Amino acid sequence: MPRPKCCRNVYGVPDKNYFKPRGIPSVELEEIVLHLDEFEAIRLADYEQLYQEEAATRMNISRQTFGRIIEVAHKKIADVLLNGKALKIEGGEVALDKKKSCCHVKGRKSARNNQ
Repeated sequence: MPRPKCCRNVYGVPDKNYFKPRGIPSVELEEIVLHLDEFEAIRLADYEQLYQEEAATRMNISRQTFGRIIEVAHKKIADVLLNGKALKIEGGEVALDKKKSCCHVKGRKSARNNQ
């Protein structure tokens, strides 16, 4: 039996959580879900330009786990951009604002289902 997932710290939920190509109705688009922990990994690594070790510490996870999360996030974003899909940011087991308790955020799905 696999070990339970560690709750990941995230800075917050983004105000804008849905992106799609212009001119195509949403109903015609395939939707990719980027979980909040993946969004946070992108924010820390690509926007704040932190090294993986420091970013992992901020998220309360190992560096190896951070590496796996950022790899999945980059693949999802590349799929959205290259194939004209919609991107929805939601879900995951995260702790908002660095609280100790774990929150199960609406829309939680396995990352395997969204690759």
